[in-house]
Amino acid sequence: MEFVRSETRGLVAWLTIDRPKKLNALSVEVMRELTEALDAAERDDAVKVVVLTGGERAFSVGYDIAQEVEMGVSTAEQWHAGLANNIGLTMKVWSLDKPVIGAISGWCLAGGCELAMACDLLVATEDAQFGEPEIRFGSGPVTLLMPFLLGQKATNELLYTGDVVDAARALELGMINRVVAPAELEATVDRLAAKIALTPLSILRYTKRALTRAYEAMGLRDAVEANHDIAAVLNSADTPERAEFTELVATKGLRAALAWRDERYSRVD
Repeated sequence: MEFVRSETRGLVAWLTIDRPKKLNALSVEVMRELTEALDAAERDDAVKVVVLTGGERAFSVGYDIAQEVEMGVSTAEQWHAGLANNIGLTMKVWSLDKPVIGAISGWCLAGGCELAMACDLLVATEDAQFGEPEIRFGSGPVTLLMPFLLGQKATNELLYTGDVVDAARALELGMINRVVAPAELEATVDRLAAKIALTPLSILRYTKRALTRAYEAMGLRDAVEANHDIAAVLNSADTPERAEFTELVATKGLRAALAWRDERYSRVD
């Protein structure tokens, strides 16, 4: 694989998103390789726990915006088809029949944040940053997990403002389980995974099934599916801000478009 590295450590499969020059942006190719790696780990009965991680600078900054612009995705129908792939990957992690631990460093944003939230447990470094800033250029959350994990008021604030929070705040909100120093991340996750792996695989599978079904009984999967339809319309909405952002990506590059987006919001911080 070109963008995903797989390593088996005893009873634990470590899957690493490896696209550092793009801060692990989730391109079509990355999502395809990660799906294949997750499928392989799920099939392997020698694996009891899966760890999903990225690099030191970023777990993932979300879906590859430049690729979306290059592909010319614009209509609600086109967005609906494209978002199906994004949602499919996140829900693959959510429903994998083995526990998934996310090991997070650096940026964890937008679709990357959703992918992380789909993990069963999250351990983050002190420099980790979480959020869904895509609302600021006319997009929105693709896989709507946050209301079920954080509650109404925290979710509303994050998704209305597009604010990004640090690891300490994410811990307060219940988004993550632990915060550690960068040098301690791998060892901490290794110990946690080893403890979980002591449980028989069949018990882990049924326990995870019970936990995911509890949230789905509360309407999580229905909310995700409903948001799929809404997100397709939202992403195709004709707003001046979205048009300006897309034009900047096409003509000056993603960095310039993000600088324009963030400058607008810095005036009121």
